[in-house]
Amino acid sequence: MKYLYKYPQNEYPYADLVQENQRRGKNEPEYELLDTGIFDEDKYFDIFIEYSKNTDEDILIKITAHNRSEEEKPLHILPTLWFRNTWSWFKDAQKPQLKVYDRNNNYSVIEAGSFSLGKRWLYCRHPAEAKNGLPLLFTENETNTELLFGQPNSSPYVKDGINNYVVNHNKDAVNPNNIGTKFAPHYQLSIPPRESRSIELRLSNSDSLPNPFQDFDNIFQQRKQEADEFYDWINPHQMSEDKRNIQRQAFAGMLWSKQFYYYVIEDWLQGDPNNVPPPESRKNARNSEWRHLFNDDVISMPDKWEYPWYAAWDLAFHLIPLAIIDPDFAKLQLSRLTREWYMHPNGQIPAYEWSFSDVNPPVQAWAAWQIYQLEQKFWGRKDQDFLERIFQKLLLNFTWWVNREDAEGKNIFEGGFLGLDNIALFDRSSELPTGGKLEQADATSWMGMYCLGMLQIALELAVNRPPYEDTASKFFEHFLYIADAMNRIGDISLWHEEDGFYYDVINFPDEQRYPLKVRSLVGLIPLLGVNIIKPETIEKLPGFKKRLHWFINNRPDLKKNVACMLTEGMGAKRLLALCYATPRNDGKPNKLQRLLSYMLDEAEFLSPYGIRSVSKYHQNNPFVLPVDGNEYRVDYEPAESNSGMFGGNSNWRGPIWFPINYLLLEALQNFYEYLGDDFQVEFPTGSGNYQNLQEIIVELSQRMIDIFLRNETGKRPVFGDIEKFQNDPHWKDYIYFHEYFHGDNGAGLGASHQTGWTGIVAYMIQLCVEGSV
Repeated sequence: MKYLYKYPQNEYPYADLVQENQRRGKNEPEYELLDTGIFDEDKYFDIFIEYSKNTDEDILIKITAHNRSEEEKPLHILPTLWFRNTWSWFKDAQKPQLKVYDRNNNYSVIEAGSFSLGKRWLYCRHPAEAKNGLPLLFTENETNTELLFGQPNSSPYVKDGINNYVVNHNKDAVNPNNIGTKFAPHYQLSIPPRESRSIELRLSNSDSLPNPFQDFDNIFQQRKQEADEFYDWINPHQMSEDKRNIQRQAFAGMLWSKQFYYYVIEDWLQGDPNNVPPPESRKNARNSEWRHLFNDDVISMPDKWEYPWYAAWDLAFHLIPLAIIDPDFAKLQLSRLTREWYMHPNGQIPAYEWSFSDVNPPVQAWAAWQIYQLEQKFWGRKDQDFLERIFQKLLLNFTWWVNREDAEGKNIFEGGFLGLDNIALFDRSSELPTGGKLEQADATSWMGMYCLGMLQIALELAVNRPPYEDTASKFFEHFLYIADAMNRIGDISLWHEEDGFYYDVINFPDEQRYPLKVRSLVGLIPLLGVNIIKPETIEKLPGFKKRLHWFINNRPDLKKNVACMLTEGMGAKRLLALCYATPRNDGKPNKLQRLLSYMLDEAEFLSPYGIRSVSKYHQNNPFVLPVDGNEYRVDYEPAESNSGMFGGNSNWRGPIWFPINYLLLEALQNFYEYLGDDFQVEFPTGSGNYQNLQEIIVELSQRMIDIFLRNETGKRPVFGDIEKFQNDPHWKDYIYFHEYFHGDNGAGLGASHQTGWTGIVAYMIQLCVEGSV
């Protein structure tokens, strides 16, 4: 593992960043660190921090600092070892301890002793410059209550003691007896211009390594070689070094985004026994209804810098690249969400810490199937036990969705914002300012997709476990009811026949219905409700085959609005789809063709870098709805949002988001496998150039990968107009996998360390070089 931290040599411009960003309006870009000039004239250090395991309990650590400036500069490095403070929670709790274990001319050894963890030893190699030995700084990992609250500290040595010793020259801030619960060796370097210096440490379960740094470089070199060989095994195909570098960094970002997450709601509500009881209001605060929740795991986070908590639907997309390199970890992640100490007793999956009761798209069945397939593809294993366990838990979650979000039993679902933040006219998680209820095209489509995901898993399990045939039939039938409700020509359809698009609809108490004619991903998400069933699967399952044919013969009213299961596609496959995909009798475009004409139109959704979240049509034609003197509107906003909805720090009104783009590509793949090469549409719309869906998938995939690749001018679209990133040799090949991307030029936006779901580009690169997209 290796990461890079760019550390300015001048004072960090906190005040400048705060003041300038406060001054700027919503129509201006964020004032970033590079904009302050702090890295001008290369006055910074590149600090590479690397970890290498000799064994699971013997970890080598190397820190290398490069002075990029033209002047010799001092640098203080404080590698820190500390115990998480849990002893302050309870009276008479046993306290762990760090202390000096051994010391000689070449290195110092620190013993870390804990009742629960046992003992470990940190070996700190002395640098050549440390002629008088390496200063060892100890303090307690305890809050400085005197500084924060004006209350006496329980110890003169507090958690900011090391900082106060180094920065404020307060020699009394660290413990002279060399014991504590927080420790750092104080490396004081002076690095000449354009040169580097390294320090070495080793954390081990052995207190008697004879010469802990003798084999240090060899172990590092061996582990690097093994890592290279592993990723070459994952992707043995020929491709450019630039593309390989992007894929490798995407995988690395996924691994770095793991984090220990500890949240026990019952303990939080009660407060710590050794502290002042929390206010009574906490018992009714957000998440208080999740008293069963006990999270105590290493979890893949969206972004450890800016979003250091898990999000259920983000996590589903994380598991695609993770399943390639570590399928066991991916399976464990998904399983955790459905265990009884995560999932609510009513079947709801926790959304995220901000509000576990929020509703995210139900993509867990899709993720389970993806993991199952990827483990087969890369590791040659079919883990049906995992598939069955996750299926049984998702039955509870599916039931929760049906009972809660389909309030009137019409198979038209609500759900709230559903992870798409500000995409709608107003906050879909709150009461509508218009009154009435919102029937959501995306919520209903997600449930159609959920049905198909459960159907796919049930069919796979039924081959060796016959009782699952009945369950497969149940999800097949439920999907038909949802598809019928979405597409029925009449009073409850979400399809607008005149426009050829799906819209959210306000259902007023007097039964009047009003479509919100916003052309956004909400109207394209129905494309995701698609799946193919191979003929060999049907033949293996006589019970399911019998039920399927009964529906075909006896319920023509339910199959007329979905792709006809009676019509065999390429290779005799059958298709289930929310969007009718077979030709119409009158020769007019079907729903699939009409939706694709919008999606593949450069004046609408098609960007040079993927599919936009809101159509560019709304740039000059905003959708506006006046309500009681207030104006609600949606404009095309390709960069940051002008709306304050959901804090204004996320924008689904124009930018490109990788998760939905990836799902759209997968949907097109399913349509292609059924329709074959003969089904062609204009790409781009209006160009006169007709392509089959496979060719379009390849083109769309490449557009998304192009966000990160150097173009013909040597620039990476992800870096926008940031010259330092585009041109500097020490910056230009380090990739940021942003949260989302500019709808017109592909520049990275939102959280910049969001490898999270954008890390799915690693698999897209894989598919492209395999030629299997």
